[in-house]
Amino acid sequence: MSDKTPAIADMTFEAALAELEAIVEKLEAGKVSLEDSIAIYERGEKLKSHCDKQLKAAEARIEKITLKSDGSAGGTEPLDVE
Repeated sequence: MSDKTPAIADMTFEAALAELEAIVEKLEAGKVSLEDSIAIYERGEKLKSHCDKQLKAAEARIEKITLKSDGSAGGTEPLDVE
């Protein structure tokens, strides 16, 4: 990877996902040397982990609106993602 490659920790979810998709396309095309394939695969694993962490953090911040029996908003509670 070059010196101009952004640090993964500083990347937005969208930027990390876009780079991860580009890596998958390169690997699927099979036109990358073995050594480069290993390097970009390793970066892809780190990008995937970064995206997973950001998604989990976003899920933790999302709340659902609870309704009273008359249909009006009754408050919020944590979103049950399971």
